Formats: sequence, C-alpha cells, structure tokens
Amino acid sequence: MHQLTGKVAIVTGASSGIGYETARLFAREGAKVVVTARRQSELNALVADIERDGGEAVAVAGDVRDEQLARALVETAVGRFGGLDIAFNNAGMTGEATPVCDICIDTWQAIVDTNLTSAFLGAKYQLPAMIKRGGGSLIFTSTIVGSTVGFPGMGAYAASKAGLIGLMQVIAVEYGTHGIRANALLPGGTDTPMGRASANTPEARAFVEGLHALKRLALPEEIARSALYLASDASSFTTGSNLIVDGGNSVNRT
Repeated sequence: MHQLTGKVAIVTGASSGIGYETARLFAREGAKVVVTARRQSELNALVADIERDGGEAVAVAGDVRDEQLARALVETAVGRFGGLDIAFNNAGMTGEATPVCDICIDTWQAIVDTNLTSAFLGAKYQLPAMIKRGGGSLIFTSTIVGSTVGFPGMGAYAASKAGLIGLMQVIAVEYGTHGIRANALLPGGTDTPMGRASANTPEARAFVEGLHALKRLALPEEIARSALYLASDASSFTTGSNLIVDGGNSVNRT
C-alpha cells in the first residue's frame, strides 16, 4: 500500500536536490504532484522521470517570490488533480558567505524573500485549499543553521530559516482545528548542488562532513524520506514540530 495514494502535493524548489528527490518519492508513493522551480528544462526532466515511473506530475515554472506563482500552483493542483493535501515549501538559497556588517540590504532582502516570504505566500494559498479537503500537511524546509548551530557568514540565511520555524508554529496552532498539520524539516549537510557550492573544495567538504556524528553528508533521498514521514499519515499526531535530520550535527563534539 502506497503511503500517499489519493493525495495531491505541491513541491517547490523541485528542479534539483531535496526537492527533486522528494517529488519523485511522493509520486512513487501515490501522490499526484505539482512541481515548481525557475528552470523549466529541469522541471520537464523531473516530470518525465515521474511519468516514466508510472506517476503523475505537472510543472509550473516561476519564482517562488512571486505571489502569482503561489496562487497558480494551488489553482493547478485543484484544477488538474481536484484539490490539495500536501505542500512541501522547500525552495531556498544560501547566498554568499558574508559577515553581518557587510551584508547589503538587497542581498538580505533576496535571501529573506526566497526562504521565508515565499513560504508565507505559499501557505497563504495552500491553507484554504487544504481546509476544503478537510485537512492537510504543510512542510517547511528550515535548517539546523540558526536553530542548533550558527555558521559564520550565514546571518541572512540563518535568520530567514529560523523565521520559517516561527511561521510554522503559528500555522500549526491557528489551523489545527481544521485538520491542518504544519512541521519544519531541519536537514544537516546534504549532498546537493547548493550544498556543494557552499563546500566547494575537498577540504571544505571534509570539514563539513566532520561536523556530523555520522561523518558524512546526507543524500537528498534520505531527507526526502523524512519529508515523506511528515506528509503521510505516519505522522498524524505530529504538528508544530522541528524534525532534525542532521546526522548528529547538533550533538556532535568529536
């Protein structure tokens, strides 16, 4: 029995990394999936992969900072597949490592808008559609950065991702009576294009790996399986929670 049979899901930031693998996993588990990112060609490849595996998906390219995209994603889910049950608000960016005193306001705003405002815009349109279905699961990709650890040069990233946790907690209490669950996924270091850009030398990668108790980075599909848990009925009594999937980074001192 597939875990998401009959469900409809939105996945943002789906063109690569965690979003890509999560969209594929959701589809393999029976969900019909609406995927978005800025790059149409990568989304087309994702939809082809899903359809090749026997799943159903549709791509809507755009910038998650655009409120019209947030509306269009929900309208597509409802119009194409009949409703919305799951939203994985995963899109994000790190930005260049910059000390707080040197962050320009445009860079700050771009990171906050991409990581935090986009999730607010997504939820604004996702919640009414889920309420019509009698409930649903919202998942926000936060991070351990700004929650259990601070990394130099990542002030805007940490602040925006920590803000997601506050937003998630308010949604959980505001909409719990409607059958809505909201949770945050907090990955550790993950072997994605964005992660490789941040640790772009063998020495930097080895350093990041060593910060984790497991002494390695996560594969994107490992984070996807944790997203599946939050999306599925396996987590039916889990809401307002931070699911830390960090390979022991937050407890490691070795």
